[in-house]
Amino acid sequence: MSKGILHLAAAVGLAFGSSVVHGIDGVPEYRDPLADLILDTEGTNYQFERSSLEALKIHDPIEGLNRRVYRFNGQFDEYVYLPVVNAYEKVTPRFVRTGVSNVFANLADVPNLANSLAQGKLQKSGRTTARLLLNTTLGVVGLFDVAKAMGLPQEPEDFGQTLGYYGVPTGPYLVLPLLGPSTLRDTAGKAVDWSIEDAAAYLDNRSHMNDNPWSYGLYAINLRYINGFRYGTLDSPFEYDQVRYLFIKLRELQISQ
Repeated sequence: MSKGILHLAAAVGLAFGSSVVHGIDGVPEYRDPLADLILDTEGTNYQFERSSLEALKIHDPIEGLNRRVYRFNGQFDEYVYLPVVNAYEKVTPRFVRTGVSNVFANLADVPNLANSLAQGKLQKSGRTTARLLLNTTLGVVGLFDVAKAMGLPQEPEDFGQTLGYYGVPTGPYLVLPLLGPSTLRDTAGKAVDWSIEDAAAYLDNRSHMNDNPWSYGLYAINLRYINGFRYGTLDSPFEYDQVRYLFIKLRELQISQ
């Protein structure tokens, strides 16, 4: 699940009077509200209309499956994930939760550094290196984010961004079970980032986690704890379309930085 979301995609369906039909198991199948739109090719608005259509078009060839996974994720979130996270918040003091988040964030700076270097972002690489050194030493293996307090916030860089930086296309949009919005490129990037952490073995973290399997559960809980997105909060029948559009645009923004 991603850390931020930006814009809006398919509420325009209402404006053009499109309908939504139901497919297998009652899952709505998206019907492009712009497919039958007739553009005024002679008018002065043509260029604006064309650019608007191109901006809204997201490559989603397995949309039916993606929508079913999206619905599953929402139900799992409501009945399993969030209740566990809420229990975690109730039984764990805030400073402990913050420390756990800081430790995992410190470990995540290893692939952040590798991807910054791979993209030739030397200044960002220098700042991430400083974060690792400060948080691992003064921050007691990452329990305290002293680097942020010193003006060095975390600057995420994943392998999906690295691929995008070198022009690799996004590929089809995907909704991953439990993990949420992604693309073919970003899914491959997640696997590479995980491999980077494995290979680096920073602070021997993988060995410790393998020896203590409960830590993977804590890792999963923390992932949801630090993610503020809640299914249904967009209060729209087009939430899937909006999330899809916003995720793609967010990734484009992250790659361009």
